[in-house]
Amino acid sequence: MAQPKRILGIDPGSRKAGFGIIESGHYHPTYVSSGVIRVEKFSGAERLKNIFESVMQIIDQYQPEVMAIEKVFVYKNPSSAITLGQARGVILCAAALKNLPIMEYTPTQIKSTIAGQGHATKDQVQFMVKNLLKLTESPQEDAADALAAALCHDRYWTLGIDPEKISKRTRF
Repeated sequence: MAQPKRILGIDPGSRKAGFGIIESGHYHPTYVSSGVIRVEKFSGAERLKNIFESVMQIIDQYQPEVMAIEKVFVYKNPSSAITLGQARGVILCAAALKNLPIMEYTPTQIKSTIAGQGHATKDQVQFMVKNLLKLTESPQEDAADALAAALCHDRYWTLGIDPEKISKRTRF
């Protein structure tokens, strides 16, 4: 059996980014911490700097062994996609500077792994995260999405599945 592993999940955002840390435990992951990095009051480069510094601090504090992050999907508004891409870029840079392996999952992969369907609602994801981690209350929306990314990676890792080689229609 594989040794437990600390996983940092990230739900990237340009105004707020969720983070969630779990300890993998062979089908029984445990909750460590979660929260939201809020940078609404900053603008431009200052916002990106704060996201970067916050992620570096989270990595230093919790010492994860891997980061699971949501892949960018195409927005209807190209400007929003660029802004999200910048925020995601500083998050990836922070992980790379800490030599933290990065695993990327699509929103559909995360939702189908956690809630059983790729188009699950935010409420359904929150409900499943709460139940899978045996929490007394639902985490904040962005933190729940980050925890869902961590749980998704935990499931793939525990089962020995390479996320790059899996079909969109695969269910487990």
